[in-house]
Amino acid sequence: MKGLKGACMFCQSGGPTAVINSSAAGVFLEALKQDNITEVYGAEHGVLGILQEKFYDISKEDIDELKLLRHTPSSALGSSRYKLQDYTVDPTDYMRLLEVFKKYNIRFFFYNGGNDSMDTCNKISKFMEEQDYDCNVIGVPKTIDNDLFGTDHCPGYASAAKYIATTVMECNLDAKVYNFGLVCIIEVMGRNAGWLAASAALADHTGLGADLIYLPEIPFSVDKFVQDVFKVCERNEGKCIAVVAEGLKDADGKYVGDFKAGAHDHFGHAALGGLAAILGGIIKERLGVKVRPIELSLMQRCATHLASAIDVDEAYQAGSFAVRAAVAGETDKMVVFERDYGADTYVCNPALVSLEHAANAERKVPIEWIVDGGTGISEEFVKYALPLIQGDVKVPHEHGLPRFAKLKKIYAKK
Repeated sequence: MKGLKGACMFCQSGGPTAVINSSAAGVFLEALKQDNITEVYGAEHGVLGILQEKFYDISKEDIDELKLLRHTPSSALGSSRYKLQDYTVDPTDYMRLLEVFKKYNIRFFFYNGGNDSMDTCNKISKFMEEQDYDCNVIGVPKTIDNDLFGTDHCPGYASAAKYIATTVMECNLDAKVYNFGLVCIIEVMGRNAGWLAASAALADHTGLGADLIYLPEIPFSVDKFVQDVFKVCERNEGKCIAVVAEGLKDADGKYVGDFKAGAHDHFGHAALGGLAAILGGIIKERLGVKVRPIELSLMQRCATHLASAIDVDEAYQAGSFAVRAAVAGETDKMVVFERDYGADTYVCNPALVSLEHAANAERKVPIEWIVDGGTGISEEFVKYALPLIQGDVKVPHEHGLPRFAKLKKIYAKK
């Protein structure tokens, strides 16, 4: 709706990235400039902060600290995996959100997250509309998984991809220094989409890429994996670098990795992790070689020292563009990036798509980009991903260490 005037609320949700705070900086710095936005709030721990009426008054923060968010990893406001039920089933949380929105005159709402977060954003938007409460709602994308529907790529992915490719190169050099064999198995994130595992292929052009790469888009066979590793070791003096996505599944659709004793998160997703160790144990037992299982875990999503400059800039654009779109009257939309593949150089601009189309829809790696019997990645992927990881970020330092943002986090009061 055009002509709205009131406060704005910003939330961060889901897993952090190296650039999610750059989107926060984009939202905050743009919102503070807008005449139609009277107050700027940041919710503590996502939607939970609104339900519990715990959110920060961003106008109390130093502008220089807000600018430092561009180079600060993790989620500065705190994240959440709290799942809102469908409001037709249980409207309790939604009625509480409406109560808080009315109390603080929140007319602009921005939710920064991935698939589940966009679903939450869509539900809130639809509910406010049904309640005849005027509030422009815009989703700000983020996910290192790169699996959001409707966008060329997601803020956060490029920096994680750059870290993974660099780490593969470094491990490749380290693991091959001895005169005996060594199998290095590197586990990266990726539940159902293999964009992160595929990023290991970016190291191929340096001559330090992985020998084998496995994505969850292709059913995984442990027996075939052992054979693949054996063949590589046979021709490579007993040495092999394999990259595996944590979400690999067998032909029956069951996760190969550790289920953490059956644990699941609030959205019903299995808690994965430990696949490299499991496969490493199998390789050691069957082939009798030395094995180094490496789980990148949090490092791949918080490594601002290896962030892509393009990723940092685009994450910031996503936040500032969301604010301008909401003030202009747009609602129930998510920011996306549209790339001009006809241009001679990399050209990508922000745009909007319906939240309903983006929510809970996973975009996977095209099957035709997975080659060599499911163990390699095509040149088409490299052409897609390589432009995204360009540029180094000049992170401010203090005492020889990165200087991250230090927010005062003063609670808003009414």
